[in-house]
Amino acid sequence: MEFTGGGRLEVRITSADVGKRVSVRCVTGESAAGGKYTDAVGVLTSWDSGVLLITRKDGESVRIAESSLVAGKVVPAAPARRRGPSATFPELARATARAWQPLESEALGDWTLRASGGFTRRANSALPLGDPGMPTAEALIRVRDWYAARSLPAYVQTATGAEGAQELLCAELDRHGWRREVSAEVRVAALAPIGDLDADVSAVLLSRTADDAWLRRYQRFEEASPAVRSVLASGPSVWFASVAGTGGVPAAIGRCVVDGRWAGFMAVEVDPDQRRRGLATSVMTALARRALDEGASAAWLQVETENDGARALYDGMGFAAHHHYHHYRWAEA
Repeated sequence: MEFTGGGRLEVRITSADVGKRVSVRCVTGESAAGGKYTDAVGVLTSWDSGVLLITRKDGESVRIAESSLVAGKVVPAAPARRRGPSATFPELARATARAWQPLESEALGDWTLRASGGFTRRANSALPLGDPGMPTAEALIRVRDWYAARSLPAYVQTATGAEGAQELLCAELDRHGWRREVSAEVRVAALAPIGDLDADVSAVLLSRTADDAWLRRYQRFEEASPAVRSVLASGPSVWFASVAGTGGVPAAIGRCVVDGRWAGFMAVEVDPDQRRRGLATSVMTALARRALDEGASAAWLQVETENDGARALYDGMGFAAHHHYHHYRWAEA
C-alpha cells in the first residue's frame, strides 16, 4: 500500500505532475464519512475539468474526480524486476519489432509505419518510438491516411508499465478516437535455464523455413500468402520447430528469432488432443538450445493476458512480465 493508516493524508500532486507516476487515494460514495477508500497507482495522463486520468501498468485507465481525492503523491518508477535479464523498454521494443519485419515500412520521424498485407497487427501497425516530427494529432492523421491508401485498418502499437513507456500516448490516442483492441504482456527470462530443462527434444525437428505442414498447424491466417511466409521468415536468425503429428499436421510447433543477446519465442502451438504431454516445453527447450549455440543469453515472448495455460507454462520457465503492449485501432465514424 502506498498510504498507511498512521500517516498524514495529503494531496501533494497537481496538474503539473501529468506524465509522472503517482499514487492516489480517493473516497467512493456520497461523503467521506459514509464512503469507502480506494487506491490507484499509475501514470497521471491527464487532469482536465476536475477529473484525473490515471493509466495503470496494464494499460487500463481510471477516472477519478478531483473532489474525491483525499491523498496523492508522486512515486518513483516501478522497482526493477528481481529476476530475468535487465532491459530498457526501447531495447526490447526494437528487438520484438525485428522479429516481425514488415514487407513495407516508412519512417515518420521516429515512428515507423509498417504494412504486410494485413498479416499480424505487429507487422501492420505504426510503431511510435520517439518523436514523429510533428504534433501527435497531425501524425495520427498521417498514419490513418497511410493505411487507408493500402486498404488496411490503421493501428498504432503502444506500451505501458515500464520506465519510458507510452501511457501519455495511449491517453492521447483515446482522446483522438482510437480504441484499444488487443493487449498482451511482454515477458523476459534468462535463456540458459530454459535450455537446461529436462525435456525430451529427440522428436523436435528444427528448420530454417516454415513448410506447408508447419503452416497448417499455425492457422493464424486465411491463406498462406507470400506475405505470410515473408513475415514469418523475417528476423536476424529464424528457426522453426515442429513435432510430427498425424494427417500431415505437426503435433506441436514453435518459432524463435535469435537477435544478438535476445531469443524471441513465438507461435508455440500444440494440437489440443496432444496437450499436457510436455510438447510445448520440448519445443521451447530445443529452440533455446539452438539460440544458446548462437550466443543468445536472454529470452522474450509475448502472451495474451487471458491465456492462463500459456502464462502458467511460462511462469514455470522463469518468465517475468516486463511491460504490456497494446494495439489501438482508429475507430472510423
